Amino acid sequence: MKHPRQDLLTYPVPLPNPVFRLSRAPAALLALCLAGAAVAQAPAPAPVVEKFTLANGLTVIVKPDHRAPTVAHMLWVRVGSMDEVDGTSGVAHALEHMMFKGTPTVKPGDFSKRVAALGGRDNAFTTRDYTGYHQQIPAGKLEEVMRLEADRFAHMQWPDEEFKREIEVVKEERRLRTEDSPRAMLHEQGTAVTFLASPYRRSVVGWMSDLDAMTPADVRDFYRRWYVPANAAVVVAGDVEVAQVRKLVEKYYGGISARPVPERKPRTEPEQDGPRRLDYKAPASQAYVSMSFKVPKLEPADLADPVAGAPASPTAAGSREALALTVLAAVLDGYGGARLERALGQGDNRLSDGAGASNGLMGRGPQLFVLDGVPADGKTTQQVAEALRREVALVAREGVSEAELKRVKTQWVAGEIYKLDSVFSQARELGSNWIQGLPLDGSERVIAGLRRVTAAEVQAVAAKYFSDDQMTLVTLLPQPADPNRKPRKPALPIRHGDGS
Repeated sequence: MKHPRQDLLTYPVPLPNPVFRLSRAPAALLALCLAGAAVAQAPAPAPVVEKFTLANGLTVIVKPDHRAPTVAHMLWVRVGSMDEVDGTSGVAHALEHMMFKGTPTVKPGDFSKRVAALGGRDNAFTTRDYTGYHQQIPAGKLEEVMRLEADRFAHMQWPDEEFKREIEVVKEERRLRTEDSPRAMLHEQGTAVTFLASPYRRSVVGWMSDLDAMTPADVRDFYRRWYVPANAAVVVAGDVEVAQVRKLVEKYYGGISARPVPERKPRTEPEQDGPRRLDYKAPASQAYVSMSFKVPKLEPADLADPVAGAPASPTAAGSREALALTVLAAVLDGYGGARLERALGQGDNRLSDGAGASNGLMGRGPQLFVLDGVPADGKTTQQVAEALRREVALVAREGVSEAELKRVKTQWVAGEIYKLDSVFSQARELGSNWIQGLPLDGSERVIAGLRRVTAAEVQAVAAKYFSDDQMTLVTLLPQPADPNRKPRKPALPIRHGDGS
């Protein structure tokens, strides 16, 4: 069962971003990869990617791809909800909204109109780890879009009345995507139980009380603090030349004043020494259960060069386990007919209408491995939870086959190859890698690390990380619907089309 996308503000999920799942690539592509071992071992070389830094500290990443006359232009800021402080939850997302509300030369709401007039489309997203702004336009319109984006990054300006209107849109977004969804409310409250010190405990959209109390000054202060060139990256992928992009970014971004990136205080999550549990009651058609386990994450410094195959560093044990946990999630739920589907979702006496496994491979904060499921008619959440854990225990006891490993690894490679068809996906991957501190070939290094995972390593992590002491169990308990409650229609339009 697929989880909501972690890299957008989809409301809300119990996992830090990004969650790595082996993509279920189209059958024809997967068959092609399975048919040729050379494809699985050595994907076609990707176009050359170049990275450079402007004098003010802004990072620029360019990936030429001349297959179509289109360009993806993205601005990434390494700031998200994890950089907020208590009392201002949701300010990173509110600022993302306000970035569309004008500059001294662009009227409120005109940014998207201008992009559309160029034949392009635009949007933005906020996560726990970062905020991103993107446009996809005809190649010949890159300069106009770059001028617009650099202008609002450096000169965001709007009257207080614009904020007062837009914060109501943000509140409506919270009502629509969180408060009107029992599953979303369960995840929001479950996350607050799972984490104590980590700022991941707060939802990206923010608590309603904080949104009610938020002021224009809160948003402007957050903007001035974090929207500095040294904390941002521009990523351009598509029908461009590196020299062309370098000239344009120097022209439009190079004049932005350099400022230091604020110091980030460590907020280390304390060790969990016993199970945590949340039962959430709400009107719902089906029950739901989710179990989260704290697990190690992949450290970028531990990724070996995929070509040279450099040995892992002495501190790489946790990273090796993070990769093995990702493979374990794929063995359980990485393809049609995987273990969880066969064990819980098939047969006349099936237990679940959907069961899933996912692993948070990397992120700026702590990561989780999640097992979840929806009980079938006549079954209970306890039965589903026990069955999910039995499947992990089975791997811990008996291991996995080489055939399973080969299948999930090959499917990952197939998904990576398929992703190259979209310049937007390429730009998004490069930006996400930059946020996490990965090198330009970070995705290739992750795949190389995945290929090196052994059956013994998968078995070992299945035995190590799924005790009660590291578990948070959240359960949705369906309640009868209020017969007098009428369905609520959104009072205000929601601007973002991509869920953020």
